[in-house]
Amino acid sequence: MRIFLFLFVLIFSSCKQKPTNIIEAWTPYDETEEILDNSDHPSPRMRYKLIQSKVLDKNAIWKNVQDQITHFTEEDYLGLRPLILEQDISTLQSHIQSGKLSYEKLTQWYLYRIVKYENDKDKTLHSVIHINPHAVQEARLRDKKKVEQHHPIYGMPILLKDNIGTDGMPTTAGAIALKDNHAEDAFIIEKLKSHGAIILGKVNLSEWAYYFCKGCPVGYSAIGGQTLNPYGRRIFETGGSSSASGTSMAANYAVAAIGTETSGSILSPSSQNSIVGLKPTIGLLSRTGIVPISSTLDTPGPMTRSVSDNAILLSAMIGFDSDDPMSEKHYGEENYLESYDKDFLLGKRLGANRSFLEDSLYVLAIEDLKKAGAEIVEFDPLGMRFDGFIAFLNGDMKVDLLAYLEKYTSQQVTVTSVNDVVEYNKKDTLVRAPYGQELFEGIVSEDITEQELVDLKDRFLKEGRQFFDIPMDSLGLDAVLSINNWNAGHAAMAKYPCLTVPMGYSQEGEPKSLTFISKSFQEKKLLQLGYAYEYISKRRKAPSTMME
Repeated sequence: MRIFLFLFVLIFSSCKQKPTNIIEAWTPYDETEEILDNSDHPSPRMRYKLIQSKVLDKNAIWKNVQDQITHFTEEDYLGLRPLILEQDISTLQSHIQSGKLSYEKLTQWYLYRIVKYENDKDKTLHSVIHINPHAVQEARLRDKKKVEQHHPIYGMPILLKDNIGTDGMPTTAGAIALKDNHAEDAFIIEKLKSHGAIILGKVNLSEWAYYFCKGCPVGYSAIGGQTLNPYGRRIFETGGSSSASGTSMAANYAVAAIGTETSGSILSPSSQNSIVGLKPTIGLLSRTGIVPISSTLDTPGPMTRSVSDNAILLSAMIGFDSDDPMSEKHYGEENYLESYDKDFLLGKRLGANRSFLEDSLYVLAIEDLKKAGAEIVEFDPLGMRFDGFIAFLNGDMKVDLLAYLEKYTSQQVTVTSVNDVVEYNKKDTLVRAPYGQELFEGIVSEDITEQELVDLKDRFLKEGRQFFDIPMDSLGLDAVLSINNWNAGHAAMAKYPCLTVPMGYSQEGEPKSLTFISKSFQEKKLLQLGYAYEYISKRRKAPSTMME
């Protein structure tokens, strides 16, 4: 009798512990037909040489997921979907406070959804490349320590562009040379964790933040393969270089994501994926622990599905960083969590670039703004010279990447300079640099002097600010209105902030966004303008292919 009872308990325990949700193994597929289909794409940058990564082991990613969603079922996923899909942070926190949801279930839902799409060859966006193996465990701790007063980012799962240092996961910038780079938390990640955010994982990007190969596809990296746009897989570009930060938000893979920008790398993928992206003033957010292009122009920034979420994520990353010479103490001057006014547009003067008025969606956005009480002032912008921009970036990256490799990479990384990376890639170009590495080779051969670099920076800053200041000051403008990342280069040179908000879709279904640009440290004003425009226009629609 005792033996029978022991066997019964053993069998029952084994059944109880058996996973109810087994993730099917990922098998690389024959992508020949897909590549052939894109061989005559109107955009040369979308004529792919390959789509799947040759080095990423998706099953290793799924192992980290499987261990965390063992008993989370399709029924659980479907039951929680109305509470989570397309919901903003305030709504999610409300559900958790009411007991309808928990941080654990929220985190598991996103992990389940990532596998649901990313493990299907006909749906995968090639977005997620690392998963935090402790995400659900951290979420359980958030549930146990719930308090009434906490930052809204508390317990929210966040995805990071894979050039941002994160303890416990590689930081690769999409490059095989950094495949084993186990860097510590970047400053902004320390801030997020101090507020209780959960780092869900890392996402793909244009390799080396799209300063590597020339004319190659945006969203491609040797580590992650080719990121695809959920609004049109292999039809529309993802934007770059924060490509999968954009696609993962459109796909509802997390509450929010973080990208980085030098010149357009947040604005472009946010616009292409119909989400909200903020490129802050240089110095508002720390760059410490982030793989650089230019210490002069680089900045991280929030990428979200709503303006209110954008403000929340921004506020959770802000803090003065003594290790970043550009870091400013303006973070204490604004409360980005204050309530936003849907009537904020009333009486605001906004500058409309006459050369953009041929764009029907831009004109429609202007009509929306007028109906909300804004005064639209048309203007003709000044010209601006961008000759020398590549030399500028080359000069910065030659120094800044060297400093990063010396100070922030782990011992497993053997490259110590741009030249080392170039030589490393030459040993297997088909895998490490299938589209070449022309920009990196240009950095190696760049011979700009220190004084020439200083002179270029001074010129670009002066001309960039004139581009915006002259119309803004002479016409009394609160902000300038642009499209997507069309003025990203001007704003980069001026070091001015930009906020892009969905404004509709082309006849073919490609997303397009309205971009607000203002002077330094006017992020709060931009967020208020964006919030009011978002409220009255309600142009954003989730990609239909991702609404299951």
